[in-house]
Amino acid sequence: MGTVYTVILVVVVVFFLGIRIIRPTHRGLIERLGKYHRFASPGFNWIIPMIESMVTINVTEQMVDAEPQEIITNDNLNARVDAQVYFKVKSDEESVKNSQYNVNNYQYQIVNLARTTLRNIIGTLTLKSANSERGKINSELHRTLKDETGTWGIEIVRTELKEIDPPKDVQETMNKVVKAENEKIAAVDFATARETVADGEKRASIKQAEGIRQARILQAQGEAEAIKLVNEAAEKYFIGNAQLLRKLQALETALEENTKIIVPSDSDLVNVIGDLAGVLPMSKRKKTEESQEGRPS
Repeated sequence: MGTVYTVILVVVVVFFLGIRIIRPTHRGLIERLGKYHRFASPGFNWIIPMIESMVTINVTEQMVDAEPQEIITNDNLNARVDAQVYFKVKSDEESVKNSQYNVNNYQYQIVNLARTTLRNIIGTLTLKSANSERGKINSELHRTLKDETGTWGIEIVRTELKEIDPPKDVQETMNKVVKAENEKIAAVDFATARETVADGEKRASIKQAEGIRQARILQAQGEAEAIKLVNEAAEKYFIGNAQLLRKLQALETALEENTKIIVPSDSDLVNVIGDLAGVLPMSKRKKTEESQEGRPS
């Protein structure tokens, strides 16, 4: 009876020792006596203690840092470069097996492969182009890692160039160059704005001058038309006396301002004025009186 209990106890202990629980984020490889035996999915799994063993592999996305390194660029500058690689082991059985049996420590291998690839890529670029072509560097790094790890059962999700830092003195020089270029652009923009304002003021002045000129032309044309009309009227109603009429207009203007004007007695203008006012000139008046006295009453 005691032997039966002993056997039952041993079986229970062996059973519990062989229990393996796998989380959804992992997959398992069960080996029997050092050889691959079967694939273990998430959930409950049981192995034979001392005979079988199980290796679990994380199949979620992971990140490794390629670690900062000094790389000589094509223009002989030492750039401090760092990158990050995001990857994951594919969850199917064949990929999980490849990640364990086709490569030794795939994380370490990815880091070294990324560092070597970065040296090859950035070594062909100048520091300025390397900073301006980060997307191109990321794409080329991703493509190279994807090709090289194709048999490892790994998917390279993406790569990120973390930093490309030049030496301190070079960085200070670059900052000065950028500052000078920005100041130059600002000065050009200011000059362009001032030129635009000046051009606008010039056009406004031209338009104003043209307006004044046009107004004066119209005024002169109006005055000329008025003179023409006066002359035509004078020729029509005062035939032969157009010049005299102009003198009267000048006299009228002068009299409006109380200006004293001396007119010779024998002037035609005096006769015209007298006729208009109903008054005879002095010389003509005396002759008339003398003629009247000589007549018999």
